[in-house]
Amino acid sequence: MNRSQDKVLKLEGLAEMVRRLKEDKKTVALCHGCFDIMHIGHLRHFEAVKAMADVVVVTVTPDRFVNKGPNRPVFPDDQRAELIAGLRVVDWVAINSWSSAVETIRLIRPNLFVKGQEYEPQTQQVNPNFFAEAKAVEEVGGKVTFTYEFISSSTAAVKRLWNIPK
Repeated sequence: MNRSQDKVLKLEGLAEMVRRLKEDKKTVALCHGCFDIMHIGHLRHFEAVKAMADVVVVTVTPDRFVNKGPNRPVFPDDQRAELIAGLRVVDWVAINSWSSAVETIRLIRPNLFVKGQEYEPQTQQVNPNFFAEAKAVEEVGGKVTFTYEFISSSTAAVKRLWNIPK
């Protein structure tokens, strides 16, 4: 098994890891998303998150809940998780079990839940799950915060590549 695969944990194992890290006074940030297909915006987001926290944890939306259009996800959840785990700035990765991060937040109890600026309620259309996720973060004593990095869209790139009409 290579190092990237070693960083991919089951959710229960991730929750235990986060509990121990927080006991050691580490700040743990959770990023959650589909991450299909990875792009520079994702990398810059994770780098910005690493500047905010001691530990960056990423949870990946499972295939059955990806609703990005036909033939999506392009890559299965285990491959998306392993690819993210291969990034130096990411400490731990897990595949989520639910359609949103709400239950994961309650299980992991991160200090920070970090999304890109496109999720700020004042801008563009926000994923409806985000509001429930933000509430869950508050319930566990965490804080929701945002990164302000390069915005890119895998969905837009796939549509351009496959010439899918909007």
